[in-house]
Amino acid sequence: MDIIPFREVVDNYKVVFFDAFGVLKNYKGLIPGIEKTFDYLKEKDIEFYILTNDASRSPEELAQSYIDKGLDFINADKIISSGMLAREYLKYKVNHGTVAYLGTEASAHYVETVGLKTISIKDIDLDDENNHLINALVMLDDEGFDWKDDINKAINLLRRFNMPVIVANTDSAYPVSKEEVAIAVGSLADMMEFVVRKTFIRFGKPDAQMFNFAFQHVHKNGTVYDKSEILMVGDSLNTDIIGGNKFGIDTALVLTGNTLPKNALIQIESSGIIPNYMCESAVV
Repeated sequence: MDIIPFREVVDNYKVVFFDAFGVLKNYKGLIPGIEKTFDYLKEKDIEFYILTNDASRSPEELAQSYIDKGLDFINADKIISSGMLAREYLKYKVNHGTVAYLGTEASAHYVETVGLKTISIKDIDLDDENNHLINALVMLDDEGFDWKDDINKAINLLRRFNMPVIVANTDSAYPVSKEEVAIAVGSLADMMEFVVRKTFIRFGKPDAQMFNFAFQHVHKNGTVYDKSEILMVGDSLNTDIIGGNKFGIDTALVLTGNTLPKNALIQIESSGIIPNYMCESAVV
């Protein structure tokens, strides 16, 4: 598969879904030159949205992180996060009581905005007689708790009480440097699910529900787009690319994040997950 300039790819579409980490930004900040891409999209009247599994902050806070870096045209309406889907589930399926969470205080926004009480796993005493009042556990972020003590506490809470577990970020890893990745909350969920022998409820890419939610979001202003007019741009074959492929939209794999350039073709061949395009980056 040839590497194609992103400008040649994006010209064929009316809407672009961008993954965030590894596509628009990395451990150093914004991908160098990415602001040129947004200038080009505006010039060509191409809509864009950021489709992310990051449930660590509210859409407003996620948007602010781009505004702080000079991309002041990215507002909360441009953010479509897996946390928004988890919030919808909590609103209709867990509509009362207390919800425990793994994550930062900022990530609890997705629970609190539907009127539910929250308690961080780090603040739970397993011997508290009121633990039976906890109606769900939500996994939101890989920070804000002790990886040993609090994960063990969460596992034992699930062994003692029957409650749904909602995973708002299915990413298994995220890039922290050009050559290295770090474990994300999706991997923690996989481990915990194996230990407690229960099935967790997952939201985020590659699940089709995430893409359907985004598809509905882009139509809310009345403009109707065909799937053939939408492009998904991501750095991960196992979330961004397979998710877009299964939903029926075209996909572009960029080599600035999880997929290393030297391994890209091998991973495509071994996984059978084939993007429509492969680009060095999302910079035009």
